[in-house]
Amino acid sequence: MKLRILIAAAMGAMALAGCSGSSNPLVEAPVERPEVKVPGKNVIFFLGDGMGITTMTAARIYKVGEEGDLTIDTLPETGFVTTYSNDAQVTDSAPSMAAYMTGIKANNEVISMSANTSARDAGGKSYVNGADSTCPSGNGTPADTLLEIMKAKGYSTGVVTTTRITHATPAATYSHICHRDGENNIAAQLTPKGAGFNSKLSDGVDVIFGGGRRHFLPKADADSKRSDSRDLVAEFKAAGYTYASNFAEFDKIGAATPKVVGLFHKDHMTYDLDRDAAKEPSLAQMTSKSIDLLSSKKTGFFLMVEGGRIDHALHATNARRALQETVAFDDAIKAALDKMQQVDPGLKNTLVVVTADHDHSILLNGYAKRTGKTTSSEPGVLGLVKNVATGQPERDINNNPYTVIGFGNGPNHLAARGALSDMQVADKDYMQESVVPTEAGGETHGGTNVFIGAQGLGAENIRGVLDNTEVFGLVKKAVGL
Repeated sequence: MKLRILIAAAMGAMALAGCSGSSNPLVEAPVERPEVKVPGKNVIFFLGDGMGITTMTAARIYKVGEEGDLTIDTLPETGFVTTYSNDAQVTDSAPSMAAYMTGIKANNEVISMSANTSARDAGGKSYVNGADSTCPSGNGTPADTLLEIMKAKGYSTGVVTTTRITHATPAATYSHICHRDGENNIAAQLTPKGAGFNSKLSDGVDVIFGGGRRHFLPKADADSKRSDSRDLVAEFKAAGYTYASNFAEFDKIGAATPKVVGLFHKDHMTYDLDRDAAKEPSLAQMTSKSIDLLSSKKTGFFLMVEGGRIDHALHATNARRALQETVAFDDAIKAALDKMQQVDPGLKNTLVVVTADHDHSILLNGYAKRTGKTTSSEPGVLGLVKNVATGQPERDINNNPYTVIGFGNGPNHLAARGALSDMQVADKDYMQESVVPTEAGGETHGGTNVFIGAQGLGAENIRGVLDNTEVFGLVKKAVGL
């Protein structure tokens, strides 16, 4: 089938000015593409947002104990990834995910643009007003993403996340903008046939699951964060998409449905620990459904799956939710591997990559006695450090107990430490203590290397210590792009 680039309206060129100025470099004249033969290869790229090595270790103990394995631990090829951005020792999610997707080191807060793109003016003011981009003309150029490259070759594509679909990590697969917070513009770039649509997505991303309805609803809607009257949900429907806003609608989607967009929350999706399964699908369910939809097309596909709320719980120094989010992410990896073994036995034509965009300041304290997994009666790694010989709580210099999990910085910095109990610190709302005080939610990313694992087609090349930009080339090589 010949691929045709969809043309946005003239006003669309201005709406996407946030990408690189007053004109839209993504809106091109109509061209006829040659017929492309797709080899039926598949890429599933898993990204645990903020899932550093300490978080992985704690999640393993939380779920299965010290001796157990998560699915992520069973991947046959493993390595480490350096994550610094173009301008910072410690990256944020935008340039880190963009490095995986484009092979380019960008500045913090920049999404899938050239290295010379700035997210702020000379005075340090962000190029964003509310959720609208104010990026000036000539501020960098778009960098092709893996999703766009594979879309151009005739592959099907999908994006799945537990965050807003317009958040930095998912946006880096399909969008180009100088500041990640221009989420209204990012939503427009995702919406086929509308003003500001990213024409490199051709007829649009085939499967879209996540949160973030607020950036797709007209400003008159109580849940909207848009500054205009566009109803992007209606525009998706007009472009031939089946729309789902809750689990019941999600559950009705059949494998042969051509195009799907599911927005299951006005903001980020609910933490897995609090999720109402009758209202919102799990990350594993969204992943499994995406594979059914994409594999039914027989074209080969690119699918990005983000466990996005690991990061949010860590910013809050809320360890219990962070570990449960990591387990839910691991469940999605298992669901994908099991499903793909049915679709492509032995994964001969499928590459599965699992990694993270950055670390956090989380740490494991003391010489703790082994705890085993967390249960309703045993806090496990969420509890207090216990002495190996006596089983009694270890004490700090002031004779107070302390937790296994702590943070280098965060909001729960105590002027004077006091007594703690296992019941208190294992509560789902407990915020672990920090060394450096921050505002609520202000715990920061960390700059250490992160894990990468792979299985299937070309996985043997994903090993050792890699820079995040190198992963882009290894994925392309595996698929033969």
